[in-house]
Amino acid sequence: MLGNSGKLISEKAITVWRWTGALGALVSGAVIVGMAWILARFHAPKWCLGMLAGIWLIEVVLGVGWVPVLRQRRWRYAIREEEIDIERGVWSTKRTLIPMTRVQYVDVRQGPLLKRYGLASIAVFTAAAAHEIPALPADEAEQLCRLIAEWAKVADDNDA
Repeated sequence: MLGNSGKLISEKAITVWRWTGALGALVSGAVIVGMAWILARFHAPKWCLGMLAGIWLIEVVLGVGWVPVLRQRRWRYAIREEEIDIERGVWSTKRTLIPMTRVQYVDVRQGPLLKRYGLASIAVFTAAAAHEIPALPADEAEQLCRLIAEWAKVADDNDA
């Protein structure tokens, strides 16, 4: 495992993932309010309504408060001339080694939340799958994208 030898992603990822979790909690909260309204119309027991509220509260505490911090602390990556090493996971750890000889395409991605916080993600494509290193400072992501492309001998779209 990479342990402390890998590089952490930006701490700003916590804020981005908290916003994402809050938006998800708003949507699920609206669904739960709708379900509670329907249950109240059919005179469901009060414990059903309490259970729905409890489930939503657990989602908010985990999805907004706790999981983003754990995700950021557990994300590590190392980019070496011969391979890309990615380690991630909140409850269990998953490690992916991508040989540079297998890299077909590398891309920098930046959605509205990432852009707001000056972050970007790198997507590395192989024949088998796409792998992502999320929430890097935008300039670092651009540099790493070029470095991976150079080491993998992948043509850069901007050069075409």
